[in-house]
Amino acid sequence: MKIDIWSDVACPFCYIGKRHLEAALAQFPHAKDVEVTWHSFELNPDAQKDYKEDHYTLLASKYGMTREAAVANSQRVSESGKAVGIDFKFDELIHTNTFNAHRLIQLAARHGKQDEIEERLFHAYFTEGKHIGETPVLETIAKDAGLDASDMLKGTDFTGEVRQDEAQAQQLGIRGVPFFVFDMKYAISGAQPVEAFNQTLEKVWSESHPALVNVQGDADNSCSDGSCSI
Repeated sequence: MKIDIWSDVACPFCYIGKRHLEAALAQFPHAKDVEVTWHSFELNPDAQKDYKEDHYTLLASKYGMTREAAVANSQRVSESGKAVGIDFKFDELIHTNTFNAHRLIQLAARHGKQDEIEERLFHAYFTEGKHIGETPVLETIAKDAGLDASDMLKGTDFTGEVRQDEAQAQQLGIRGVPFFVFDMKYAISGAQPVEAFNQTLEKVWSESHPALVNVQGDADNSCSDGSCSI
């Protein structure tokens, strides 16, 4: 089974959705046969590298709400994060452009470390208050995962891969993330409950691996909302 995920590391619901999928896979008996691929999706392609405003001011401006509402909204997300072991520190969060972070994720895919880099970027951005738009920060994240991203970050490598992912998202009509596609047949939009992932995993698996029937007619047991938007 193949699961394609469109995500942005600046999306808190993508981080929560990652945890929900992981919980579902931990309960799924065929998890070793599941291939997960992360795809690039920039929630704000025109984002600046540096901002003077803090998280709450920028959130309020983007969604047309008061700063107080932005604080309350972030607190609700923080509580959802705690339920799955994520420590969101929105007071320390540094907004930035995530394009180079996406290029790093593409590099990691070449070395079988995509999920590890996704996790490290999420944690750096939401918990450690790191400026993931800064090249030295991305180089350190890569180095900690055993990757050398210095030359890549100086050039334009993997720009085409990022744009290809984003073009495919547009073709599929994806307007918000996280967006999970199972075997290019079924989709889950947003950080849905673990049970939704459980049900989808079982459904997709049963359709692609129908139970065999022996000559006696007995089953052969061997084949035993929340999202960020543009």
